[in-house]
Amino acid sequence: MPHELLFSPFKLGSTEISSRIVMAPMTRSRSPGNVPDDLVATYYGQRASAGLIITEGTSPSPNGLGYARIPGLFSVAAVEVRRKTTKAVHEKGGHIFVQLMHTGRVGVKQNLPAGARVLGPSSIAAPGEMWTDAEGQQKFLPPEAMTAADIDTAVREYGESAAKARLAGFDGVELHGANGYLIEQFLNVASNTRTDAYGGSVHNRLRFTLAAVDAVIAAIGASRTGIRISPYGVFNGSAPDPDTDALYVALATELAARNIAYLHFVDHTSMGAPPPKPELYAQIRTSFTGAVILSGGYTTADAAEKALAERQGDVVAFGRAFLANPTLPEKLKTGAKLNEADMTTFYTPGPKGYTDYPA
Repeated sequence: MPHELLFSPFKLGSTEISSRIVMAPMTRSRSPGNVPDDLVATYYGQRASAGLIITEGTSPSPNGLGYARIPGLFSVAAVEVRRKTTKAVHEKGGHIFVQLMHTGRVGVKQNLPAGARVLGPSSIAAPGEMWTDAEGQQKFLPPEAMTAADIDTAVREYGESAAKARLAGFDGVELHGANGYLIEQFLNVASNTRTDAYGGSVHNRLRFTLAAVDAVIAAIGASRTGIRISPYGVFNGSAPDPDTDALYVALATELAARNIAYLHFVDHTSMGAPPPKPELYAQIRTSFTGAVILSGGYTTADAAEKALAERQGDVVAFGRAFLANPTLPEKLKTGAKLNEADMTTFYTPGPKGYTDYPA
């Protein structure tokens, strides 16, 4: 089938992208000491033919570095380092947003820098365990329940990190409000049992998310701000409740009023999660009047074009297909066979399974 929509230009906020093909954010754990090096710049530069790249989750705070070797963006030194990445992408005509991901309770002390703390809305441990380079697999422990001061600090960190992202040359910022990380931890009753202004009712559970969004908007503008959500997702212990639909419709309405660049809707059905409710998605699509990025299991141009033609969304994000195919847009256009992703190297250090996929 023809793919006129997929390969047509589009405007996401203030960013003019050359096609509706987005490289989805994917954790790759290639930043030793939480500092992305030249290898990271090479990886993103190889994939600059995407209409837009959204980086792997990058912490706005030392407290959010829950995984081994994920990048942070909260120091002056980090700004200088990240300029290598943005330059590598911009020199090839691409655009790149950084995804800000505070891991919250999804972390262990062995992965955090000295003085950092594992925090969460409530002192409820995430299920399971996590790899640490220092001591192997470690079980999640209950986080420290965030005080009002901790919440204010975390919100401020999102804004400060967004400002540093622009200094580093990023075209915009995506807040990670999905997959059971800090923003979703406040939205979700499985991780938020607070009885103050940040817990209980839909209005209260939205408060932290909207404060973080507002901090980023104040720092870089609404037209450079996006957010990723995963309603009914079950990653990292998230669980739905009777108010889930009302919460996400209210969130979509609030985000529309702020006129942000986009809402990134991720469907993890292809990875074994329950499918999102079509009725809820339709309500969100009605309530949020801005651009919508679709994400979740897209591997072919036909599937993406069909979603766009049916107006399910405005832009489509490809994940593992981009991981293994640096020049994915060209391959989708020509129908070339795609490289298979090597799952054994998804999170391992070094270039193998990272920058060595043939273009």
